[in-house]
Amino acid sequence: MSDIEREVHAVAERARDAAADLAPLSRAVKDEALLAMADALVKRADEITAANAEDVRRAREAGTGPAMVDRLTLDPQRIEAIADAVREIVELPDPVGESVRGGILPNGLDLRQIRVPLGVVGIIYEGRPNVTADAAALCLKSGNAALLRGSSSAYSSNTAIIGVLRDALAGTGVPVDAVQMVPGRTRESSNALMRARGLVDVLIPRGGGSLIQAVVRDSTVPVIETGEGLCHVYVDADADLDKAVAITTNAKAQRCSVCNSAETLLVHEAVAEAFLPRVLASLAEAGVTVHGDPRVLEVAAANPTGATVVEATEEDWATEYLSMDLAVRVVPDVDAALAHIRKYSTQHTEAIITDSLSTSRYFVSRVDSAAVMVNASTRFTDGGEFGFGAEIGISTQKLHARGPMGLPEMTSTKYVVTGDGHLR
Repeated sequence: MSDIEREVHAVAERARDAAADLAPLSRAVKDEALLAMADALVKRADEITAANAEDVRRAREAGTGPAMVDRLTLDPQRIEAIADAVREIVELPDPVGESVRGGILPNGLDLRQIRVPLGVVGIIYEGRPNVTADAAALCLKSGNAALLRGSSSAYSSNTAIIGVLRDALAGTGVPVDAVQMVPGRTRESSNALMRARGLVDVLIPRGGGSLIQAVVRDSTVPVIETGEGLCHVYVDADADLDKAVAITTNAKAQRCSVCNSAETLLVHEAVAEAFLPRVLASLAEAGVTVHGDPRVLEVAAANPTGATVVEATEEDWATEYLSMDLAVRVVPDVDAALAHIRKYSTQHTEAIITDSLSTSRYFVSRVDSAAVMVNASTRFTDGGEFGFGAEIGISTQKLHARGPMGLPEMTSTKYVVTGDGHLR
């Protein structure tokens, strides 16, 4: 075992001890700790911004683009927003101890299935240092110990934030080791976390597709896949074209860098002639570059709209752009749209725009994704928009949790059976 592996195992062992102490704590104790964490973030904002300035300086020296630098940057206002997000978690119901099902069995045994924490949750994430506080707070509220492994680009910021959170916990009833930073800045420390089976109960990667797939491929710890979203919008022959233009533009352009933004638009050939010039004009106004199939290129050439339209390649249909780019294809019918989605989707969110109830039901029953929107933007796939509150991510897999992962999805269950001298 290497030195870094020993260090990672040491923090994981401390996390296991902390998780055992954290699991039975009341909501009041956990909420008090969360409020202390939020207050500490604001009080020590100068310390956090000073550390963040080091990350920003390194990023600029490395030639990082302005958008990524902006996502990395913290100022007092952004830190206040992070603290407010922690306070919002305080207001959410505590899922731990909730009875999922149960009752009195015919033999008189009292059977209850109740929610319990997952235990030790490792989170490997990229980019924004606000994830550090969000993830720590969600894990704590759901009774889990958090092992946090952020990106090297935010190392100084994450170190400062975790130091502030741990200091805040020292004055509460929550064990300090319920929140820990995974030591090391290289891939070796991430690998050690991924191989800490038996010490870490579950890993949750948050970031781009390459990060998620690397964790899934290399981890011996169970993984909940989150985040990668190659989302589709299908405009049916019976669509209201006004709604279709508005929804498509919103799904792509309202915020293009997130996992629930649309990446591919599929258009039924019966409405292509009428719909494409309108949606191309709207997308052009929003600054979107369209990657179109031959039919889209033909319509764009015949109907100048000012849109930037380039020829789509096979790679475009499989690309999660996270930018102001949209792949557009004309399809002969709903079955062709479904076939395209089955081939390229990451099973995050798909949308259909149609006034046909039968077609919408047909589409919904055949799409195998975490969320399906009918006459609504893909941008609604979000824990807050669903009314669940804060989330750790959007799960695109089928085991344990699927869709927005709020506090209940950060728990497992156990059975409690109470008898009176019962024998089998």
